[in-house]
Amino acid sequence: MKTVVILGAQWGDEGKGKIVHLLSDRADVVCRYQGGNNAGHTVVSGGKKWVFHLLPSGILKEKKACIIGNGVVLDPYAFSEEMTLVQNEGVDTASRLYVSDRAHLIMPYHRALDSMYEESLGIGTTKRGIGPAYSYKYARIGIRLCDLDEREYLEWITKRALDEVNATIVGKYGRNPVTVREVMDALEEYGEIMKGYVTDTSRLLAEYLKEGRRIIFEGAQGVLLDVDFGTYPYVTSSNPVTGGVLTGLGIGPGAVGQVLGVVKAYTTRVGEGPFPTELEGPTGESIRERGCEFGASTGRPRRCGWFDAVAVRYAVRVSGVQALAMTKFDVLDGIDRLPVCTGYRIDGRDTDRFPANVFVLERAVPVYEEFAGWESTAGVKRYEDLPAEATRYIAALEKLIGVPISIVSTGPDETETIIRGPLAVDAG
Repeated sequence: MKTVVILGAQWGDEGKGKIVHLLSDRADVVCRYQGGNNAGHTVVSGGKKWVFHLLPSGILKEKKACIIGNGVVLDPYAFSEEMTLVQNEGVDTASRLYVSDRAHLIMPYHRALDSMYEESLGIGTTKRGIGPAYSYKYARIGIRLCDLDEREYLEWITKRALDEVNATIVGKYGRNPVTVREVMDALEEYGEIMKGYVTDTSRLLAEYLKEGRRIIFEGAQGVLLDVDFGTYPYVTSSNPVTGGVLTGLGIGPGAVGQVLGVVKAYTTRVGEGPFPTELEGPTGESIRERGCEFGASTGRPRRCGWFDAVAVRYAVRVSGVQALAMTKFDVLDGIDRLPVCTGYRIDGRDTDRFPANVFVLERAVPVYEEFAGWESTAGVKRYEDLPAEATRYIAALEKLIGVPISIVSTGPDETETIIRGPLAVDAG
């Protein structure tokens, strides 16, 4: 099967954008399958930096078809801004960008609710309406792209949604109510923005698969933020795991070929939630500065820590990851000793398992094994040119995690990459 899933195997921000962009050269189609514009996939090409929140990271590659699946919640205003950005830079998107007609829309009241919830709950969301949009989807009061041409239906579903919206906005937070007219006006704008992009992407993908196209399925966030398998409740509102590909794009399990997880050579996390290997002090600050660890979507500083093999091993298991791409390897250059978490000590007992409950994970004390550091790997493009200490570090992580590290990124540009093994999109 000439398909590969590329997903984050930590708490997001692993560098998926670079890996998808890089491998898009070898693919025909790139598909986003979940999340919304809370994602921030960074691509550096030809010295220019791009940050994509909704558009698949293959959009810069000419003639590559790009799909936004039904599992994505879509804000047309954010979509329009991103489209304008790439088009102004000369990127041709005509007849190669498709959005699922079953994708749910992020409404202005979703963004308002998200801000209110964040003020009271403090989960660490981006306040872009992602969580409320997914909540309304499952409450059966969401609005989809396929609904935009059905005015009678829109008025009916809008009234149902506003019963819930205003009960919260007015009843709980004392704000002014949202009117049907306001919503209908927004939906009219949405229809104009999305005109020409909306189609049955599940059917389109079925055709591509039948033709034997090389396809990349691009995940947002990371496995440890998955709503079911992540550190709940400090999670995203969708399923970044491989299972999310099937429901987020409308394809069967047989369509999934290789699963490639993306990890950093260390660990980061944004917002609240447990983080056993977190570094508080000069070393953590140094990694943050050298790795430019500030959120692509929010600008928030990321929490930094040592590599956690327990967490990554868990992410590999629940997503069926067969190989890893390791990014920001060069950020560790010059550090004398590199601790790697190989287990946890919880309530006086040692374990190699990743706990389900966040209070248990908060009590986890990492058990470390130390490895010698190296001088420089920046810009290295051949595995045999890496320092011996660096290859020993990689080999040790492969043994601890149980899958090969097939790609090593030694810098932000797509050219600063070592590819060690065959990939599904290389298939003839």
